[in-house]
Amino acid sequence: MDQSILPASSNMKEFENFLKSPFKVGILLETHISQLKNISKMAKSNGKEMIYHVDMIQGIRNDDYATEFICQEFKPYGLISTKSSVILKAKQKGVVAIQRIFLIDSHALGKSYRLIEKTKPDYIEVLPGAMPWMIKEVLEQVNTPILAGGLIRTEEDIKNALAAGASAITTSKTSLWDIFHE
Repeated sequence: MDQSILPASSNMKEFENFLKSPFKVGILLETHISQLKNISKMAKSNGKEMIYHVDMIQGIRNDDYATEFICQEFKPYGLISTKSSVILKAKQKGVVAIQRIFLIDSHALGKSYRLIEKTKPDYIEVLPGAMPWMIKEVLEQVNTPILAGGLIRTEEDIKNALAAGASAITTSKTSLWDIFHE
């Protein structure tokens, strides 16, 4: 990805702000399956590419069948999920596959490393992203590009995550979108 910020929209107002922004690629967090057709159409008509967070689409399961449906019907740029079946199907369908992991404790981190070894995603989204020392550790361990998200609240958080090796920042905090726009 060629953006250091990936705007994440969790409602239609934020999505409309993304459409007016200079960013080419954005993330859609929470939505309902019935809205995806309109959202996809709006994004395409504005020259935007979308990454859908499959786990947060209401009205559809976050499994490989839903992933296949989303890929066929809406042709996303990428998909985010915590589920290995979604990541594997996204890769099979040729869309960018982003494995989301949570930095909760050492046990969860070890489990995430095993999952990443199995799915071999294109990117890993690390939450919370406001822990630069962990971004560096995860990057060294898995050698897969990192997106840092969650609890990114300031320009300093963005700079620290990028300096630690994150390829980009995912944030729904709209006041941060314009700080590093391309």
